[in-house]
Amino acid sequence: MAPTQSQTNGKAFDGKKGNSGLNSTATIKSPADNTSSQKQIKLFAFEMGCSGLQAPGLWKHPRDKSRQFNTIEYWTSLSKLLERGKFNGLFIADVLGPYDVYNGPGNYTAAASSGAQLPTIEPSTVISASAAVTENLAFGITFATISEHPYHLARRLASLDHLTQGRIGWNVVSSYLDSASRNLLNGQDLPLHHERYERAEEYINVIYKLFLSSWSDDAVELKDGVFANPEKIREIAHDDKWFKVPGIFVAEPNLKQRLPVIIQAGTSSAGKLFAAQHAEVVFITQFSPEALGKQIKDIKKIAREKFGRPEGSIKFLQLITPVIGATQEEADAKYKEYQSYGDIEGAQALFSGWTGIDISQYGYGEDITAVGTNAVKSFLELWNKKAPGESEEVRKTREHIAKQITVGGLGPVFHGTAESVADEIQRWVDISGVDGFNVTYAVQPETFEDVVDYLIPELQKRGLVWDDYPRHADGSPLTFREQLFGAERKDAGFVLESHPAYNLRWRAGETEMSLKGEWKRRGNLKLVRTNAL
Repeated sequence: MAPTQSQTNGKAFDGKKGNSGLNSTATIKSPADNTSSQKQIKLFAFEMGCSGLQAPGLWKHPRDKSRQFNTIEYWTSLSKLLERGKFNGLFIADVLGPYDVYNGPGNYTAAASSGAQLPTIEPSTVISASAAVTENLAFGITFATISEHPYHLARRLASLDHLTQGRIGWNVVSSYLDSASRNLLNGQDLPLHHERYERAEEYINVIYKLFLSSWSDDAVELKDGVFANPEKIREIAHDDKWFKVPGIFVAEPNLKQRLPVIIQAGTSSAGKLFAAQHAEVVFITQFSPEALGKQIKDIKKIAREKFGRPEGSIKFLQLITPVIGATQEEADAKYKEYQSYGDIEGAQALFSGWTGIDISQYGYGEDITAVGTNAVKSFLELWNKKAPGESEEVRKTREHIAKQITVGGLGPVFHGTAESVADEIQRWVDISGVDGFNVTYAVQPETFEDVVDYLIPELQKRGLVWDDYPRHADGSPLTFREQLFGAERKDAGFVLESHPAYNLRWRAGETEMSLKGEWKRRGNLKLVRTNAL
């Protein structure tokens, strides 16, 4: 059934106050003016170079512009909007193959016909343009450790971090799609889970050495006719199971950060161990704040007990999709209208790809929690996502699951007035201890516009987010890492002292000969293997 006029008018409340007191303007104060003791959260926009990221089929919505993902204007417009809303950053996901588990194996029909994260563009290609139209917005970019050699990736990350003046983070993924592996690894199947994380550990070790141990902080001298002092450059001599990287790095150090922010999103046992050791930001998706809090506590415990990383050394983000209206009724109607454009086949392709379970093996109306395997039952135990008007006791059938994925994908939808959505955000923070949220869209840019114009002013009023970007005393913007951990500590652009990369840095004034023994220890650093759990 076609949506009614009142349902399609998603901007009916622009510039007007509804029941929640929404207003299209916000009073921006200096960060120093906000005296609230309320914990301030981090806000990132969750995007990808595709249409309908977590909302398969919504590219058909008349107000959706996500089909324009392969244009520069799409990304520059989004980046300017996010900076206007004082977002911390833009997080760009990626996949390197189609979702082909559903009705598979090797069947990409549903993904292609629905546009479910297919086709895509490479995430780093949009960063320079987005950075050129912003000053403060940080960028988290997804790269898989099976996709290319670490030497090549290190150069790209270093280049982007220079061009953005220290606003880059790397989302480290070990990959999960066989469709990607077959094309990247000469037709081979995806390596076993533990092997992927072993490879990822060595991969990040190479990245650390290239960024931190090959060039001294003061290697670039630009005096007496010398550009870079060769005595302050060394070969990293890496030779281990997966990679052999004997030489020097080809990029000079960026002293604003020295190393891009390390981001990670895995919550398996191996993923938690990797995050606990390396991650500065962990991206988690759960359907309740209680389940989220448990994941956060687990990773913090491993970080503290195994790696000596104290409270506050890792920031945690949860995925959400806000659907905002002037009243609860308007938000509910908007949510249902969005769902009317969803593609059920595309949703099942995404679910099957995310879980590795072909959902087509179950009857369309079967309660999967009653007939499914232990793996799918375990996954669905925490699935409490439902649309407006649905019963708490709704049966978890293929139809139900697919319909819920069409808006918000694999994360919860917060739908209501700006005030009630802010209440829900506050509730999740209070219960789980989460540090912030990855905000994704149902309709692009409408979702982000609603967040910037209505939700963020409400969050600012409560002291939950900053009123403006903080600056250094000289007026320069903060780096990505300084946004996360503050700019007050010494060398605030670099990793915390508890991070495993901290002691790999070749600092100014150190010489190769005086540190030969130390470098040998650093160069032979063996990161803790995933079987340590």
